[in-house]
Amino acid sequence: MVGTGKTHLATALGIKACMQGKRVAFYRAAELTNELLEKHEDGEEKKLMGKIEKADLFILDELGYIPFNKKGSQLLFSVISKSYEHQSIIVTSNLEFGRWNEVFGDEHLTAALLDRVIHHGHILSFSGESFRFKEAMGNRKESSDDSYKLTNNGLTS
Repeated sequence: MVGTGKTHLATALGIKACMQGKRVAFYRAAELTNELLEKHEDGEEKKLMGKIEKADLFILDELGYIPFNKKGSQLLFSVISKSYEHQSIIVTSNLEFGRWNEVFGDEHLTAALLDRVIHHGHILSFSGESFRFKEAMGNRKESSDDSYKLTNNGLTS
């Protein structure tokens, strides 16, 4: 569910790791994929991958908002595959695992990626109302009587 604190928690864990002297690489999934594609065209994707590999903690945020093309999926898989068992990885997503194929577009690649992410992983599931939405509505209630609710089907009054 959107706005339940996934990125906030991932960022806090990243900051805590930095405070302990660990190296952290934080990327939004779509931005990293776009950067990988750009670097690939220039023949420099290995340089970016090496930078990520040097981190003790790799945080991949917001996986699932934008589907990737085939090459983007392959490059992101390569990053995650190289990170597997060599560094800690945090992945935040609003998608259930069963829907990750919608993002990667390749059933076998998605299965292999999930296999790596889940193998030694701890899965935290977030639910409830969006903190941002709740705060906005709280501010709004102070100035009016209108009431709205955010559901999976959108905004309702």
